[in-house]
Amino acid sequence: MEVPSEIELSEDVAGQEEKANEEEDGLEQLQRDPQEVEDTLRDTQITPEVLNMLRQDHHVDLSQCPDSYKENSKQEKLLLAIAENFRSQYAHLYPDRKPLLMCPRNECGVQKFVSTTLRPTLLSHPELYSWEGCASFVSEFLSMKPLEPPFDPPRHLFSPALVLQTQRGTCFDFSTLLCSLLLGAGYDAYCVSGYAVKDICLLNQSRQECPLLVPPEKRKTEEQKQEMRKYSVKPPRDLRSSFKQQQEARRQAETEAAVHKERQEAEREQEERERPPPDSLLGLRVHCWVLVLCGKRKVPENFFIDPLTGKSYATTNENFLGIESVWNHQNYWVNMQDCRFGCAKMTYDLGDAEKWEYLLFGPTSQSQQLIREQQDIENEDETDEALFEMPQSWVSPIYISQEDMESRCPGGTKVTQYRKAKLEKFAPYLLKDGLVTRLSVYDDLDCTQLKTVKEWYKNRHDHLEEKELEKTSNVTVEHFSPGRNDALKRHRYTTLIPENERQMDFYSTARVDGLASRVETPFEMTETFEDRPDFLCYRHVIFGKWPDVSKGGMVPDQGQRPLQKVVERFHRDKSKPASKDVAERSFLVSEGWIEVTYHLEDDRIIPGWHIFVKPQDSRNSLNQPTFNSEMVSSFQVDPFAKPYKELFLYEMLMSLMKEEENVILRTRESEHEIKAILTLREQENSNTELHTSIYNTTKHEKARTLWREQERKAKEEHQGLKEKERDYLAPYLSKHGNPESLTQQAAIQIRADCLADLKQHLTRHANVIQARYEKETQQLQMKQQWFQKNQLHITKEEETEYLAYCSGAMLRIRVLKQRLNRHKEEASQRYQALDEKLRRDPRLANHLW
Repeated sequence: MEVPSEIELSEDVAGQEEKANEEEDGLEQLQRDPQEVEDTLRDTQITPEVLNMLRQDHHVDLSQCPDSYKENSKQEKLLLAIAENFRSQYAHLYPDRKPLLMCPRNECGVQKFVSTTLRPTLLSHPELYSWEGCASFVSEFLSMKPLEPPFDPPRHLFSPALVLQTQRGTCFDFSTLLCSLLLGAGYDAYCVSGYAVKDICLLNQSRQECPLLVPPEKRKTEEQKQEMRKYSVKPPRDLRSSFKQQQEARRQAETEAAVHKERQEAEREQEERERPPPDSLLGLRVHCWVLVLCGKRKVPENFFIDPLTGKSYATTNENFLGIESVWNHQNYWVNMQDCRFGCAKMTYDLGDAEKWEYLLFGPTSQSQQLIREQQDIENEDETDEALFEMPQSWVSPIYISQEDMESRCPGGTKVTQYRKAKLEKFAPYLLKDGLVTRLSVYDDLDCTQLKTVKEWYKNRHDHLEEKELEKTSNVTVEHFSPGRNDALKRHRYTTLIPENERQMDFYSTARVDGLASRVETPFEMTETFEDRPDFLCYRHVIFGKWPDVSKGGMVPDQGQRPLQKVVERFHRDKSKPASKDVAERSFLVSEGWIEVTYHLEDDRIIPGWHIFVKPQDSRNSLNQPTFNSEMVSSFQVDPFAKPYKELFLYEMLMSLMKEEENVILRTRESEHEIKAILTLREQENSNTELHTSIYNTTKHEKARTLWREQERKAKEEHQGLKEKERDYLAPYLSKHGNPESLTQQAAIQIRADCLADLKQHLTRHANVIQARYEKETQQLQMKQQWFQKNQLHITKEEETEYLAYCSGAMLRIRVLKQRLNRHKEEASQRYQALDEKLRRDPRLANHLW
């Protein structure tokens, strides 16, 4: 992009003061001659060929569009005239620069100003409250349509509503939608029309690293300075030869330098091989992206967002080569800065008239300091009358459903090719196994030698979240979310066949035994525990080889591996002395030994221990095992401590033998649990089930069925109550068995019962009113008697309360008297009305007349 010379810039700066007056004169002239504006905008009609092309391309009925799509309001026409005047002056002053994108046609073929195509919208989806969520949604939900030709701005700019409906658009459509969402979320966002490199314009990410493979930046932790103590032990003197250390350091430095040089040469050769061919259109390819300025939403610094990928870039990034113009929903600015060296040295103070030429004069076109100075000099009311405000957006409200938020990708799938990697994304519930993301990593640039496959899942009944497969070693690593019955957290294995190498990590807080991990090999098994009440933290089991049956060996019961040794370790129990707190127990099952080691005391360098030899007849439960002092070997750290008695050692041996049985039992339970988990994982992989929230009636089959059933029942009940009124004869007909036809005697009896019940009801109601009337009258009389006796001694407050009570009581008595009189008058009328209704009832009429 060419930049105006210094002479032209100085002339522009000198003419800034006259521009506001010229715009005011232009507005007055345009308002005086509206017919001229109509003639100027007469070319806004689109040809039938282009209209048919749009309809075929998007499969949208354009006849259903609102009127704002098909015609311009007076303000919009005036704005188009201002923009045309601005464009003609710009083209005259800078003929070498490309035409500006200001008034492209919409889907109905009507010219619309680019700022009015933006519609700031804040939706109810929490993910769209941040710029990361908005950019991710736009880049994943839409598919890119390249510009044709790539070096010219588009002639059409569709509404965000249509872009969301068709899920396809150019980079300008992407940016318009993204900028609308960002403005609604409170960001200071702008659409940018400029130039970028080929890979950015064509959405070619094959030379970029996959974001999922880039390790997160390690947070820089400040080194804590050691406190200098006045009295401290001096470090021991280093007696090593300094000459030898220098020679060794020199050799290591030379080795590292050689390795670093070889690495640099290899990287340079790799870059040469991967370097793309030169682009003949470098610096000419048009692209549109979003600029977010600092200030609002606590944004610390300005940055770019590429809407095609959803990534953020610094404003100095070399992929963006130049800027022609920027706009938001309030104004339009043209860049007057030198972009021959990219955007690195550009500033984004849009209030600087020397660097950014504005379209509409007003608060958005000036810096805040100039606005404050102008308000001090001029009258604010007079200034506002001369300003032209941007018309409202002609675009329909932007709406994104929950299904669109979940499905995201067009058609439910989206594939992105990165450098030595391929990323596939799927909509939730699209695949039966719940797969939502798959990342395939390759060893070569052609992506033919598969190295690693990572898969992410959602909504699985087995709570599987992530799965990684190393093709070279055939190692699979699975990660699970909390909620499984076995509390499995991570599973690393090569095969699901038992008694092979594997590692299982568990949610220790969700298990009763506090198991945190279990590592298994063909002949060993190691378990670690957390927060157990018995302070057990480690168990290591060594299995023996299977006996050779051909040589007369016996196969263990239930096909279980023979045990050779079990080692258990315990944390320190502060409630016991260290000499009595067991630190490690070793059960040598094959040799018949038991070793017990205690924790190390604070002032000792070696711990105490016991070694027991189990009796030969210990397996015979009928005979009492024999014990002697030769069967135990002990070491006491304290030389002055009394030796252990044989009875104490015998009881300890018996308890250890019982513990050995329990340990063997728990080991067998662990083996059984491993087999059960592997069997369950095979079933879960073969028959994958997905779960949905009961509140999601569109996905949850049971919830949808239940909701429909409840809706049907409620509708039937409402319809039944509406169609069928309560039958006043139902209680009386039930006494006679609800016959289809009544006899004369039954009809007369039913009439008599109905009249009797009504008479009883009226009498009961009259008695209730009479009782309330008498009660109120009696209470008033008692209150009046009390007043006559104590009227000389009561206070003013009591007298006021008495008068208020009398007033209320008289009102209640008067109301009850009126109700009683009215009830007596209406009782006979209701009695006669019921008698008349019974005589006209079709079920009784034939027998009562």
